[in-house]
Amino acid sequence: MSTRTLAELADELGGTLVGDGSVVIRGVAGIREAQPGDITFIANSRYDGYLQETQASAVICSQEDRASSVPLLKVDNPYLAFQKVVRLFRPELYKPMPGVHSTAVVSPAARIGEGASIGPHCVIESGARVGSNTVLMAGCYIGVQAVVGAECLLYPNVTVREECQLGDRCILHPGVVVGADGFGFALDAGRYHKIPQVGIVLIGSDVEIGANTTIDRATTDATRIGNGTKIDNLVQIGHNVVIGEHCIIVAQVGISGSSHLEDYVVVGGQAGIIGHIRIGKGAQVGGQAGVSKSLPPGATVWGTPANPLNLVKRINAYLQRLPQLFERAKRLEARVEKLEQEKKETVG
Repeated sequence: MSTRTLAELADELGGTLVGDGSVVIRGVAGIREAQPGDITFIANSRYDGYLQETQASAVICSQEDRASSVPLLKVDNPYLAFQKVVRLFRPELYKPMPGVHSTAVVSPAARIGEGASIGPHCVIESGARVGSNTVLMAGCYIGVQAVVGAECLLYPNVTVREECQLGDRCILHPGVVVGADGFGFALDAGRYHKIPQVGIVLIGSDVEIGANTTIDRATTDATRIGNGTKIDNLVQIGHNVVIGEHCIIVAQVGISGSSHLEDYVVVGGQAGIIGHIRIGKGAQVGGQAGVSKSLPPGATVWGTPANPLNLVKRINAYLQRLPQLFERAKRLEARVEKLEQEKKETVG
């Protein structure tokens, strides 16, 4: 089992130590679950109260001053530093050996890079390319002329259909489908006719895609996912969508065809984005929002239809007060009726 003193961890992370550097760390855990010997972290000052309650032997935190009952390791980015520490104490336990499993079906016209691992029952079609040190776990399918870059990890039952391309160091979780047909049909003479989907999907490097997410191929040209973008589970990305670099797309989001998300856009869980609109750089879309029109760079929206966050908060605050306002209106109506009745009696 790997161990480090706090002083050693501070050197490795380039952090500032507040407290006893001789404390020995043996593991990592969340701040509420941590036990003596563990190191944990807080990335938000809202959780500072846990510093007096945690059983951890040390806490990674930001550079701000804060009171704590345990030693602190201060860094510029606590979340990133904690991820590095996790890898120190919990290294990858399973690393498939290079080579092609005996049950895999690999076309003689496919190219497999040096050090790649092709797992049981994988199928790699003619003209496909798999990069060096890439791992394809059991049941993956790589279609004709498809490309998977170097040092990628495809978990079981991932499908990359014909001619679609992944960059380097991508991670695709179980059940991901890249390059299914886009949803396109034309109504004629009372029945729907399929519109051929002859485009591809182009995915950049360092992209991670969650379980059972689907990215449709373009009708023509390409559906594009930029470098460094992270996509959660159960996301649907329609044909000809363009997603920029370093975007975050949270679970159960639906993005309709031909929409364009610029770099660093964040889309909260279960949000829906209509087709043929543009979401500006750095915009943030709240969970369950329905976005029906383009958004400028840096916008923050919420609700259905999506509106600026501050406006939606005001509307929600008013909605919470509706019962009281209704009762007040009833009382005012009663007073007005009484005054009108008294006026009639006086005139009469």
